[in-house]
Amino acid sequence: MRVEMSSFTVHTSARAAFNVRRPVGTPAHPGPAVRSRLRVTRRGRLALVALASAPLLAAALWFGVSTGAASAQAPSAATAHGSVEHVTVAQGESLWQIAERVAPHADPREVIDAIVDMNGLQSTVVTPGESLAIPAQYAR
Repeated sequence: MRVEMSSFTVHTSARAAFNVRRPVGTPAHPGPAVRSRLRVTRRGRLALVALASAPLLAAALWFGVSTGAASAQAPSAATAHGSVEHVTVAQGESLWQIAERVAPHADPREVIDAIVDMNGLQSTVVTPGESLAIPAQYAR
């Protein structure tokens, strides 16, 4: 059916299509469902790999740090055989004073470094009563 208006002709089916209210988001002419293929871009693949490898990397770092701390505090072979001298830190005594007392002719900085490495100390701060192993080359 055709309806003529002043200067143009409108088909009733077209006019009906404009007057029909439909929910937002529904297509005007529902046709057959179209399946779209999932496209994974290079950026998407990189994000997926990063997301999948993050827990593995975190676990590797956790075990690496945990194992490293344990091995740094393990006694050395010289300590196990008993050929190392031990010194007890006195009240008010520093590593510098211990280094000068144990090895008076050596550079105190080298002696301190050796003591820190041998005992697995985190810093050069020592507490009174603490027992420190002295490397064999500096022992009397």
